[in-house]
Amino acid sequence: MSLDDFPRYPLLFGPSPVHRLDRLTAHLGGAAIWAKREDCNSGLAYGGNKTRKLEYIVPDVLASGADTLVSIGGYQSNHTRQVAAVAAKLGLKARLVQEKWVDWPDAVNDKVGNILLSRIMGADVRLDPAGFDIGIRDSWERALEEVRDAGGTPYGIPAGASEHRLGGLGFANWAREVEQQEAELGVFFDTIVVCTVTGSTHAGMIAGFSGRDRPRRVLGIDASATLEKTRDQVERIARHTAELIGLGRELRDDEITVLEGWAGDRYGIPVASTIDAIRLTGGLEGMIIDPVYEGKSMAGLVDLVRAGEIGPDSTVLYAHLGGQPALNAYAGAFS
Repeated sequence: MSLDDFPRYPLLFGPSPVHRLDRLTAHLGGAAIWAKREDCNSGLAYGGNKTRKLEYIVPDVLASGADTLVSIGGYQSNHTRQVAAVAAKLGLKARLVQEKWVDWPDAVNDKVGNILLSRIMGADVRLDPAGFDIGIRDSWERALEEVRDAGGTPYGIPAGASEHRLGGLGFANWAREVEQQEAELGVFFDTIVVCTVTGSTHAGMIAGFSGRDRPRRVLGIDASATLEKTRDQVERIARHTAELIGLGRELRDDEITVLEGWAGDRYGIPVASTIDAIRLTGGLEGMIIDPVYEGKSMAGLVDLVRAGEIGPDSTVLYAHLGGQPALNAYAGAFS
């Protein structure tokens, strides 16, 4: 099979925009930096990387006859917000389990940002005190059972859509989209920088680029603070996705890179480098990034360019995955 053999339900405006970050490039004095903007990719509740993944999952939802999407994330999950939006678009119900993945002191953490948007879109939001883990969650499986017991037909979408068998396809397609944009722009991005937590965004990119002739690095910046779990999950999903799209070979170990150093000690807690990166891109480019994901991957990009680990002759594509609605729940970090 190839990527074209999988049905895709359009949820995006089209290819997400790519643009130069000239002032950030000049400020860092090294590699040329561009951004690809998944935060501007859809009209569904601000879009984001999960909306792209859901394009390949929706046909399976519709074929299943389900009436309720059941998913899970933290209180400020971008993923559950995007599931709620897709449910509204399809005329389905959404049951969202929101666990306390982040011990953050802002009193409105469970009331504003992503979770507010999910409630506005009519999702049935259930708070749960369980802490962070990227694996399959008991609370999610209980929610599926509750929907069945009430006479509904649930369709389960795990955290980040990452453990879904089709979860990597959206970003395999992203890789193809990048190549088309490179041809139009006359540029080649030798280095991709992306945040990685539940893994399928990063893994899909790896699989999507692996069938191409020109070598490029796909650098995943860990924001999970559970590095080995995330690396294992990225590798597993990347290999599965490569097989799905007919790569025809095993992925090499050197194609799978997860870098540590910017996550801090706990998922979802911004550290000094996170806040610095958010202020830097806001002040130089008017580009807003978030404290859970993009602030950490941008901090990684900044340090890698400054240290010369991304060389001055490189052309870097920063994958902006969305997530800015969560900023409302982190106001205390900027006061």
